Amino acid sequence: MYAYDEFDRAFLAERVAEFRDQVGRRLSGALSEDEFKPLRLMNGVYLQLHAYMLRIAIPYGTLNAAQLRRMAHVARVYDRGYGHFTTRQNIQFNWIKLDELPEAMAALAEVGVHGIQTSGNCIRNVTTDQWAAATPEECDDPRIWAEILRQYSTLHPEFTYLPRKFKIAITAAGHDRAAIKVHDVGLRLHRNSEGELGFEVLVGGGLGRTPFVGKSIRPFLPARELLSYIEAIMRVYNQYGRRDNIYKARIKILVHEIGAEEFSKAVEAEWAAIRDGALHLTDEAIAEIRDRFIYPAFAPLENEPAALTEALADPRFATWHRNSVHAHKVPGYSIVTISLKPVGAPPGDATADQMDVVADLAERYGFSEIRVGHEQNLCLPHVAQQDLPALWAALDAAGLATPNVNLVNDIIACPGLDYCALANARAIPVAQEIAKRFADLDRARGVGRLHINISGCINACGHHHVGHIGILGVEKNGQEFYQITLGGRADEHAQLGTLLGPAVSYEQVPGLVEDVVDTYMELRAGPQELFIDTVARLGVEPFKERVYAAH
Repeated sequence: MYAYDEFDRAFLAERVAEFRDQVGRRLSGALSEDEFKPLRLMNGVYLQLHAYMLRIAIPYGTLNAAQLRRMAHVARVYDRGYGHFTTRQNIQFNWIKLDELPEAMAALAEVGVHGIQTSGNCIRNVTTDQWAAATPEECDDPRIWAEILRQYSTLHPEFTYLPRKFKIAITAAGHDRAAIKVHDVGLRLHRNSEGELGFEVLVGGGLGRTPFVGKSIRPFLPARELLSYIEAIMRVYNQYGRRDNIYKARIKILVHEIGAEEFSKAVEAEWAAIRDGALHLTDEAIAEIRDRFIYPAFAPLENEPAALTEALADPRFATWHRNSVHAHKVPGYSIVTISLKPVGAPPGDATADQMDVVADLAERYGFSEIRVGHEQNLCLPHVAQQDLPALWAALDAAGLATPNVNLVNDIIACPGLDYCALANARAIPVAQEIAKRFADLDRARGVGRLHINISGCINACGHHHVGHIGILGVEKNGQEFYQITLGGRADEHAQLGTLLGPAVSYEQVPGLVEDVVDTYMELRAGPQELFIDTVARLGVEPFKERVYAAH
């Protein structure tokens, strides 16, 4: 965990006081809604379909128990008893009253969390791998570099009013759990042949109305050059990004229109002028940030202890362990993913009581640390293997031990038309109905790894373009229809899905998805061939022929 200081606390207190005054003026009529809108957006406050929504950043997906417990308090006191975790490692409260927003924000600020730059045309929350500093496959803790970027970008005077919102993601592992290739800037931390730490830099990724996979413009950027190079990218985008058309304002359009090579040349020219200036990261500056991260004091523990071996005789625990527990870099410890996708529940939602339970369990078994992944699940990154049976029992009692991580009913979905003013169609009920079709976990395990992503509109908050099965809600003559894509993926081999065929009605979606899965089970080369690999081998035509014949 990063240790914030008195400056951080004072800054948040001042921001809350400022927003309290702005809300007071809005309530008194001194500010119109149009005048209030840019002020609230700077603090992560949206006006949704039914009420104001407060979006809180979880920097690089890392929380401590006190912070999660305070989020539970806000959900219980100021909302309707739950929060929604998003694909960008944020949490959203959908029902907060305007006059209570300052109190809710003040409560969160006391534990160091806020909504600053979770909206607006600025650099948003920098995201990374939820297994950071726990997985054995990474070369460094990517959160160090995410924190450097967070401090650099917060209220940056030049980049607060960009042509459009801007999102950065970082990974340091061979397997990309941060979806870096579908962000405005993706950073892959690795070491070159001399052992020097640096980044591969990708630009121009993004989903929404015009989706693109990011292009690599620099295979290796020395880590100490990170800020100056990012600044060069931002300056080029800020100067040449389209401000005349909101649909063409993202950096992905600029990169697409002029080409990655020309964009790279412009960045390199800008970088040459600034790389040796104030943004050059010294060893001392990097060490100062690194030293503010507090890591667990891991005890020397036996790997695969007898207590764990004995517990695995319980089939229910063994199933959960096989699905939700992953290797840790320290012997005797494990990474635990907590599914927020029980069958029938809105994906990514957690009740206040469940948040309290996770906070308590993190204190008891996980060094008080919780992570949020872009798949809308939670994670305890540092759990002693000997404590796994007790942890599972407590999670099971709280309804948080569903062993469906990465399975067909571990669905990513945006809030859709149930909440969002921009949505064209519902997403949550579609996810719930599909999950019910695969409620039999034996069946879901037989299907294997399969990611379903659902978005209620073209803005793609559910990342439907990169779902193994992607579902996009559209509106036709006042009715909800859904386009289906196959073969998308968000990992290190990121690619956009291919349209299966004509859009289908709301009522047809669950059955169509079930038919797609059944077709895969018939066509796959064997149980070892994943859905995504079958689609890559055969294309979408065999699925289209079978599925539309049945509809």
